[in-house]
This record gives sequence, structure tokens and C-alpha cells, in this order.
Amino acid sequence: CIACQAATGEAQALCPACWHRIGFIERPYCERLGTPFPIDLGPGLLSPAAIADPPVFARARAVCRFDGTARELVHRLKYGDRVEFSLTLGRMMAQAGRELTADADLVLPVPLHRTRLWRRRFNQAAALAGIVAREAGLPLVTSALKRVRRTRQQVGLTRAQRAENLQGAFHVSAAMRSLVEGRRILLVDDVLTTGATVNAASRA
Repeated sequence: CIACQAATGEAQALCPACWHRIGFIERPYCERLGTPFPIDLGPGLLSPAAIADPPVFARARAVCRFDGTARELVHRLKYGDRVEFSLTLGRMMAQAGRELTADADLVLPVPLHRTRLWRRRFNQAAALAGIVAREAGLPLVTSALKRVRRTRQQVGLTRAQRAENLQGAFHVSAAMRSLVEGRRILLVDDVLTTGATVNAASRA
């Protein structure tokens, strides 16, 4: 098991105990933001957050709540050089986002700034996007969207501070514009909190 090291039937898998400790997000949820609702009030509902402050992107979906086992796995992928975890996590993302992949033309990862990429040695969003694209049979484009401004870490910032921190951080060069213009793009990131990063990337 990639979480607890218990025996599993196949490599890069979760044991039943760890699987049950993941808070998977299933319907009912906000059709725009993907945030879960406590009760089912019917299809097509939007959350108050989606109505009050609509995002730039059309729809977001997440595999699970970011706590416990899920948080540990993402942190080990992101900071512990466990790039092999992207196989299991990417497959989970492809499953959770299958309605989005069905409508998408191509897959883009949220990019890291070159200095952060140099320090971390790989972009975890790109690793996950590669698995999602492969599972969905979609083209992966890793060079169209660039992070042109180095931003401070988002951890600990308020919603407004996160949005301000990311202003002008992403850019699509003129040479790459034809790759994305008019296309339905599935943007992949490892964690979605306030949506500030995905909003800024989607705007670009």
C-alpha cells in the first residue's frame, strides 16, 4: 500500500483500510466548483460561493477532501520525490473527472516557475496530468502555459491574498496561442483550495 505499506494485490495501490480513510467527493456537489453538499437538493445546483464569486473556469472536480491519508499522499508526491504516486493519484483523478475529460480537447498541467521546478526537480501537476491524459486518451500539452512570475507560497494566505499573489503569474506565448485558442482545456493541479491558482491559469 502506498500509504501504509501493507500488502496489496498490485503495485502502486491502496489497501482497503487506507482506501476507506479517503474522503471521496461524490454527488451531490456544486456543479461549478465541485464542492460537496450535505444533502441532495436535485441536479444542477450551484453553491453560494459559485453564485457570489463565479470562477473563470467552467467546472472543477476533485477526487477527495484534502485531509488524512489523501493529504499525506499528496505531500509525499510533492515534497518527498515520490513521483511514482502520480500513477495511482492520476488514475483516481481521471475517474473523478471523467465527465470533464469527455468534453475536453487537451490536457494542460498548472506549471511551476522555473526556480521552483529546479528546486523540486519535477512538476507534480505535470506528472498527474500525464496520467489523466493517458487514461482519457487526450493529448497532453506541457509547454503552452508558462508561469512567468515567481509567486510566494499560497499556504497561509487569505482568498483575496491568494488572488493578488497570482496576478500576472501565467502567460501563453504568441507562439503557443494556436495550440489552445478555441480549445476546451482540462487544467490539472494537485490541490484545489480557494481556486485562485486555477482561476489565474484559466484567465491566461
